[in-house]
Amino acid sequence: MSGFVSFVSAGPGDPELLTFKAAARLHAADVVLYDDLASGAILDHARPSANLVAVGKRAGRPSASQEHVNRLLIDYAAAGARVVRLKSGDAGIFGRLEEEIESLRAAGIGYEIVPGVTSACVAAARAGIPLTRRHTSRRVQFVTGADIAGQLPANLNWAALADPESTTVVYMGKRTFPALAAKLIEHGMVPDTPALFAEALGHAEERLVRTTIAKLAEQLAQAGAATTAAVILFGALAGEYPR
Repeated sequence: MSGFVSFVSAGPGDPELLTFKAAARLHAADVVLYDDLASGAILDHARPSANLVAVGKRAGRPSASQEHVNRLLIDYAAAGARVVRLKSGDAGIFGRLEEEIESLRAAGIGYEIVPGVTSACVAAARAGIPLTRRHTSRRVQFVTGADIAGQLPANLNWAALADPESTTVVYMGKRTFPALAAKLIEHGMVPDTPALFAEALGHAEERLVRTTIAKLAEQLAQAGAATTAAVILFGALAGEYPR
C-alpha cells in the first residue's frame, strides 16, 4: 500500500511563520526530507520517531542530486510512509517542485502541496514596507538570479526588470547581482534605484540593508563567495519607510 507525500513550505526559517497545516503535517510524518534552509527549529515540529533525512542543495557545496531526492520520495512512499518533503520559503517558488511532482505522478503516488510564506513577503515585512502601491507599483515580479550552472540567466526580460514602476524580487542572486545590476543600468534603470538586501531571514544572523542597486552591486562584488541565503528587492518601494 503506497504512502503519501506532503510538500510542506517551511517559510524562511522562523518556526513562528509555519502555517498550522504545515506544523500538523510535520507532526504526523514518518519521514521528513528537508532542505538546508528548512531545518533547525522547524524540525522540532516533527515527531521524535520520525526519520529526518537531509537532502538540501547549496551552491558550491556537496549536495544531493535531484534524481536521488526523487528516488527517496518514491521509495519511502511506496513502502507506505507518510512523507513530508520540507522546502524552504514557499515550495512552489524556485524550489524545483515540478520535478519532484512529476516523479511522483509517474510512480502513481499521491501528493499534496502545503503553501507557505515566501522570503519576498518576509523581507518586505521585516523592513516595514509593502510590495505594491496603487498607481505606481502595481506589479511584483519574482526572478531567479542563477541558472542551473549558477550563472546569471541569459534570457531574462530586461525591459520588464528595469521597469521603474514595478517591485522586483531576486532569489538566489547574491553572487550574480553585480552582473544583473550592470544589465539593469544598461537598459535604463537609474543607478540610485532603491534596493533592499535581506540576508538569513528568520535566523539569528538576519540582516537587512537599505541601499541602491549600484552600491549593492559594488558591495557584493567585493564580498566574494556567498555562503548565506539572501533575497534582493529593488524598485521605488524598497527605499520607503526607513527605520
